Amino acid sequence: MAIVALGVCNPAADSHFTLCPLKLMGFKWCPGCGIGHAIAFALHGEFRKSFNAHWLGIPAVVIILHRICNLIQVKTSKFKTHKPFDYER
Repeated sequence: MAIVALGVCNPAADSHFTLCPLKLMGFKWCPGCGIGHAIAFALHGEFRKSFNAHWLGIPAVVIILHRICNLIQVKTSKFKTHKPFDYER
């Protein structure tokens, strides 16, 4: 759900809500700040802006989408190997 929310948000908006504990404590720099914007920019196809927001944004999108595909594959493979109930008894 979070990847969908980042995909439909406007990453170029000036104001945004933050959950970053370092920003909330008043620090100006945080190693993770900008990753959400970077992921949103990457999902919108703006890779240069994504890299400028945070250099791990594009790899994060690739890893997250790969993990989602793996989870879908695991769930669907359970349905394929499931044997139907034997009604002939």
